[in-house]
Amino acid sequence: MALKMNYWEKLFHTCAIVWGTAFIVGYSGIANAELTSTSSVTAKVTDYTKTVIKQIPYKVEVCKDVHVSGDKTADALTGAIIGGIIGNNVTKNLPDGGTAGAIIGGILGHNNSKASGGIQRQCSLETRYNEEVTQEYSHSTISFMENGRKRTIRFQK
Repeated sequence: MALKMNYWEKLFHTCAIVWGTAFIVGYSGIANAELTSTSSVTAKVTDYTKTVIKQIPYKVEVCKDVHVSGDKTADALTGAIIGGIIGNNVTKNLPDGGTAGAIIGGILGHNNSKASGGIQRQCSLETRYNEEVTQEYSHSTISFMENGRKRTIRFQK
């Protein structure tokens, strides 16, 4: 059974076949062109590291010989305060009993003070650090040529 086509139907089918074939051949040429251009690309991957310093703490006792003064002021002041309190309590009806007690207490505190100048050893704890230096991964780059220009992209692995 043969189909009869008129002139316009034959023209349409012929054009459809020609255009379809041209389309397939045309795109296969572009695909080959892209394949050949990307197949010649060379790239270089470079890894970078960074220096990391880890500090490990430890304690150490440090002693120093320091000069101390023989200041008796603190002992005299303490004696005056205690003498004033006692003077107020003992002489409740007399005026200036606290003042007299403070003066006598200050003199006794000063005379009985054991403060003496000289050199004294003072020790204290200090924190010091041991350092551990290591190299750790930082980042990577990939370098390649694209359209005559060198491209570099930074990334993490």
